[in-house]
Amino acid sequence: MKILIPTKLDKAAAASLSAAGFTVVQDDTTPLEELVAAHTDAAGLIVRTEKVPPAIIDALPALKCIIRAGAGYDNIDYAYARTKNIDVMNTPGANSNAVAEEVIAMILAAYRFIVPADNTTRAGEWNKKKYMGQELTRKTVGILGLGNIGRLLVKRLQGFECKVLGYDHFLSKQRALNIGATPASMEEIFAAADIISLHVPGGPATRNLIDARLINSMKDGAMLINCSRYGVVDENAIRDAKAAGKKLIYCTDVHPKDTAAMQPSADVADILLPHLGASTKEANKLAAMRSASQMQAYFENGDTSCVINAEKPLGLNPTHLQLAAMLGKLCHKASNAKPIRKIECTFYNNLRSYRKWFTPWILQGAVPGAEHGLMPAAAEASLREHGIVYKAREPMDDKLYDDALTLDLFTEDNGEQHKTSVRGVVIDGEPVVSRIDNFDHLYATLAGNTVILRYQDRPGIIASIGQLLSQSGINIDNIVAPVDHKSGDTLAVIKTNHPITDDLLLSISRAISAKQAFSLVL
Repeated sequence: MKILIPTKLDKAAAASLSAAGFTVVQDDTTPLEELVAAHTDAAGLIVRTEKVPPAIIDALPALKCIIRAGAGYDNIDYAYARTKNIDVMNTPGANSNAVAEEVIAMILAAYRFIVPADNTTRAGEWNKKKYMGQELTRKTVGILGLGNIGRLLVKRLQGFECKVLGYDHFLSKQRALNIGATPASMEEIFAAADIISLHVPGGPATRNLIDARLINSMKDGAMLINCSRYGVVDENAIRDAKAAGKKLIYCTDVHPKDTAAMQPSADVADILLPHLGASTKEANKLAAMRSASQMQAYFENGDTSCVINAEKPLGLNPTHLQLAAMLGKLCHKASNAKPIRKIECTFYNNLRSYRKWFTPWILQGAVPGAEHGLMPAAAEASLREHGIVYKAREPMDDKLYDDALTLDLFTEDNGEQHKTSVRGVVIDGEPVVSRIDNFDHLYATLAGNTVILRYQDRPGIIASIGQLLSQSGINIDNIVAPVDHKSGDTLAVIKTNHPITDDLLLSISRAISAKQAFSLVL
């Protein structure tokens, strides 16, 4: 069986696979198209940043498995690979220590003017006074994101006796303290830290997360390091702040594309690196060894635990999986996006047989920024990494629902735990929420634009809501508003023809003295 490695991956992968009896071709000099054309019998493919589009996949008719030696896998058309019954895997975590050490290197290089001092000294200058630096020791360092990289960075900073502030929406305060970081809000970190390092996921949820408000709150001379994803930092806000005279140090290793070009950060970054976070011999070797072991386990034992584009089992309606993700998003919104401590799910009727397949969908719904397309085992591991206890419960014998799903989400706020509970079903092919907390028999479709308001029941409230929506040119497509006679509250689930703005939602909430108000676009 032939494995093709068209990349500069540590030779340990080829050696390991060859020792296991595989035929391995590793060639990082021949163009991928030519290499593939010469080895159409390859059953396995290991890549790093090389693009694997449909044309490459089609050119390998014997291909069964593609492994990305690293975490991200956007360079692989994994959806198209699935249509060809090809499994795609990645090796998350292999680069974590390399990135953590890169952050330390960037801090020291910026504080001690390593790059300009080297350049000018080579040019015959002697600028000791000009390059008066700072020490990292005992500085206050803020870390946004306490995942694998963030935690390793905390450890690396311990030798410098730093005060470490940590922000991670999904970790409890005690868990953050156990890691070695003092829990703090983003606002507190940006106001107090000498150095701030970002280790958060990319995507719409974190686009321009670091905005002008946070940047302008930084201390003069403070340092911001982005080794996470391009787009997390509003670089125009840094540009404006520097132009206005604010003293900031900005170091970045992330760019729109990993390619030779004039990078958009060039004029604003004090240190600019070509995405070197994972570029160490040790990280390369670790990714290589994990790729080799996963490839061997896949072909010898049928191990698909790391597959990220798995085909769902026959008999499982994909709409039920979408329902799980939607219920997760609903719970996240209803809980006011508080840190999640526990998720418990009950699967009724036929769904009981497929319950493990729901875990990735619950993860991506309830946890913003979580990876999509994970296999069940990897999704469970991701939940644990976020400090979330996950449990799939057996239904009570006396509850005879159809193919329904109940999701209970437990959050923490200032030491107090809160529970949000929802139940959903699929009706006529549409995901529907049938219960939110004590409000049953809702049967409201989840797709589209939804506004959910909880308020003390009294006459005229629905009319007030409708009037405020109408004034903004928004129609009500459907409304369900049951009353909980025990509490005297109404829960209005309103479908609208357009999404509503945060300002409009706030106006409605104030006008009706809402106890709870949030909107969803699904």
